Amino acid sequence: MIGRIIKTDDCVAEGAAYLAALDPRFADALARTGPLPLRRKPDGFEELFSAIVSQQVSIASAAAIWGRLKAANLTQPAHVLAASDADFKSCGMSRQKIRYGRALADVGIDFNELRNKPDRDVIKTLVAVPGIGPWTAEVYAMFSLGRADVFAPGDLALQEAAKVLFDLDARPGEKAFREMASAWSPWRAVAARLLWAYYRVIKDREGIR
Repeated sequence: MIGRIIKTDDCVAEGAAYLAALDPRFADALARTGPLPLRRKPDGFEELFSAIVSQQVSIASAAAIWGRLKAANLTQPAHVLAASDADFKSCGMSRQKIRYGRALADVGIDFNELRNKPDRDVIKTLVAVPGIGPWTAEVYAMFSLGRADVFAPGDLALQEAAKVLFDLDARPGEKAFREMASAWSPWRAVAARLLWAYYRVIKDREGIR
């Protein structure tokens, strides 16, 4: 079963109001962040390939590499499979990410079908591809598919924001954070947006691209 899909700013505002009513600390955070961003992105191969490119590099570096790949016409599956290592390296891709990009191109995910799968099956399909871990799959489900009740408990910025907002002794580990976030259903993806926005406020830097 597919739950609520976030399509507009009104959807995000509805989720934010729910969370603010659920916990006054969310209300306090929302007062500091202001309206939350929609953050909807396209779905499909390019978005996942871009996520792979962005792994373990700065936002600026990821944008530069992606720009070079776009200019070289290396962002579509057929072109990724046909390109040489040298083609990718000239754009700034590491050997490992070249392998991951080819694996994604080769597996042939049916992205239209993916839109109709339950959250759990979306994550399962994506993490089966080398180079796509739970964080990448969860962020794709949240922003590219608009799933309202997906969360990314392994995200360090979310963990840090939760530590400050909920006055925790330390950042929650992934398992504990997943359990903590279960209380925010059915708007966990809006809780993530709120915590990323709160992170930006308290740290004066973005927690996610």
